[in-house]
Amino acid sequence: MVFIYGIKVTDTFFPSLDEATSAKMEQVFKPFVPEVVNISLERLVAYMPKPQSVQSVNVKNDPPFVFVNDSPAVLLAVDGEPVLASIKDTKLKFVVNTQWAVFLDTSKSQYYMLAGPRWLTAADLHGPWSAATKLPKDMEKLLKDPQWADLKKVIPLPAQSSAPIPKVFYSTVPAEVILFNGKPVYAKIPHTQLLYANNTDSAFFLYTPTNEYYYLTSGRWFRSKDLQGKWTFASEDLPEDFAKILSSSPASAVLSSVPGTEEAKDAVLIAQIPTVMEIDPKSAAAQAKVSYSGDPQFAPIEGTSLYYATNTIDKVIKVGDVYYLCLQGVWFMSPHADGPWTTASSIPQEIYTIPPSSPVYNVTYVTQTTTPSGTVECSHTAGYMGTYVVGVTVVYSTGYYYPPYMYYPPYGYPIYYPYPRPYGYYGYGSFYNTNGSYGVYHTAYGPYGSATRAASYNPYTGTYKQGTSVATPYGRQTVGQAYNPYTGTYAATHQGSSPTAQWGQSYISNGNKSAYAQHYSTAQGTVGSVQGSQGGKAAGASTVYGNAAVGKTANGDMYAGKDGNVYKNTGRAGKNMTTVLAPGTP
Repeated sequence: MVFIYGIKVTDTFFPSLDEATSAKMEQVFKPFVPEVVNISLERLVAYMPKPQSVQSVNVKNDPPFVFVNDSPAVLLAVDGEPVLASIKDTKLKFVVNTQWAVFLDTSKSQYYMLAGPRWLTAADLHGPWSAATKLPKDMEKLLKDPQWADLKKVIPLPAQSSAPIPKVFYSTVPAEVILFNGKPVYAKIPHTQLLYANNTDSAFFLYTPTNEYYYLTSGRWFRSKDLQGKWTFASEDLPEDFAKILSSSPASAVLSSVPGTEEAKDAVLIAQIPTVMEIDPKSAAAQAKVSYSGDPQFAPIEGTSLYYATNTIDKVIKVGDVYYLCLQGVWFMSPHADGPWTTASSIPQEIYTIPPSSPVYNVTYVTQTTTPSGTVECSHTAGYMGTYVVGVTVVYSTGYYYPPYMYYPPYGYPIYYPYPRPYGYYGYGSFYNTNGSYGVYHTAYGPYGSATRAASYNPYTGTYKQGTSVATPYGRQTVGQAYNPYTGTYAATHQGSSPTAQWGQSYISNGNKSAYAQHYSTAQGTVGSVQGSQGGKAAGASTVYGNAAVGKTANGDMYAGKDGNVYKNTGRAGKNMTTVLAPGTP
């Protein structure tokens, strides 16, 4: 929400009234003007003039390594070359620099990886991986160590799942996976020469004049002539047809990343709108704390005389003999690396020269000043959260790879500190996006799959949407709802899929009218039904043997259809059916 405050009426003018009456009318008018007005950011932006030029960030646009698959798959991402650490009193080692549970049985040189509810095994991290039928005896010792307490449900080896074994893609560099549900299925986008894939969660397109594939990730477009080939950066010379995608198209979510579109201009404007906080400096400083792994360690920031702390997840920067901490969008300072901290009244200008190649670059989007009343005003724009304006569009992440920090304590296991991926490269963490209309989504990835939350608002139609999706190598569940206060229309849906089936149910209402539908699909065909609040009902099926349907209107009339013929019941149900439409009839 946007709060407009300090509103004052400085003058009034009533041209049809005399001076005395105008003075009285001014006194009547002033109390009706609120001191504070609040309005949604999206509605305000819809009426804002878009800037013709903005300051652009020099980010990297190198393509990630892209894996493509048409069946269940997972990405075993290791942050650089694998680092192995021994597990006490066992013949096991574990891979430290990954978010997956991956172990090496040194007695047999065999790897074990937990993928969802099952264990996979391979002689090499590159694979091939297969379902484990037996776990090393030493793995039962892991359960005595708090480090591995989460594995109690999967050690000993649980009952084998009937779901297919996912393909494992292994990468030590930033990578993405484009996962299709079967072979790619394309749909045409009206008024363009574009096709979009509708059986994948990825933004994936085929441009027919050149027969090239286009893929959108982290706000950047990449192209390739081969699904398994090399990808190149394409945002700067995207075909004009992308800008012709209609807002009503299922593919319109990419418009905020297409140069020249109104959605892209809105995204750039939103990225520059600051979030402002006014805080009490004493109470804020009392809560500021930094935790280091061991003694504080610092590394130089390229192109500056500054240093940044490497063994903490917090952003601590050394400027001369003073340490500055940027925590939750607020700057603090101290003569010591570990505090105590005081709220900073101003920030050295050299901090704002930190380049995008530095892991602490995002702090350059946080400013701070002291107000006349003694409070501190803190302000940050979208760059602090990893969203950057590049040219005429918004991208997510700087594109630079920030190596992780590994800490080896005197006792216990090594600790792996990956830098927060919204500020780094592709394929990790979460990011912000304006999905056609204005919205945000947050995706988290891990050994059990991914989870996405999304919400969007369209100020032109008034429609608000929100949804949640959870995906694993073995299936997906999605729920969502939408509401339009202008039309009074509400809709909700719940969809699911597995490697062998898809199913779902949906509901829509407007006033006293509503409808409810459901479907179930397998390789053998689809069955579905629908019911309306006015009394109408219908059910149908589509299989390799043909199509069939039956329906009943609110008036009680019954119809049946099969392979293009429609029949009306002129007597008892199942008897005396009369053909009312022939094949090919509209």
